[in-house]
Amino acid sequence: QAQLVESGGGSAQPGGSLRLSCASSRYIYGYWCMGWFRQIPGKEREGVARIQIRGNEVTYGDFVKGRFTITRDGEKTLSLQMNNLEVEDTAMYYCAADDMMRACETWNLSYWGQGTQVSVSS
Repeated sequence: QAQLVESGGGSAQPGGSLRLSCASSRYIYGYWCMGWFRQIPGKEREGVARIQIRGNEVTYGDFVKGRFTITRDGEKTLSLQMNNLEVEDTAMYYCAADDMMRACETWNLSYWGQGTQVSVSS
């Protein structure tokens, strides 16, 4: 089973930036898909961004509005650059991955990290 460990979360002011990182126990090129999700307590988990590893096709959630960028920063690292943060971005952010093509198409990924908290407030 693959292991994913997120880092980079913390506190930010509205309009500020954070960069999240996901360290994988496997080479990320071995996955078909990787992505970032977020969840606010009591609310449904949301897809933030996903990337098809081999083809570099990316998809963002509607709320991203051009503010975030998902990238591969190394053989075992996935990142999410978050700019122009809003209070509504406050959530636990999770890194995820999957070996199956269909998983990426449906946002249904199987490997998950423990999450990193992002808190945006004045």
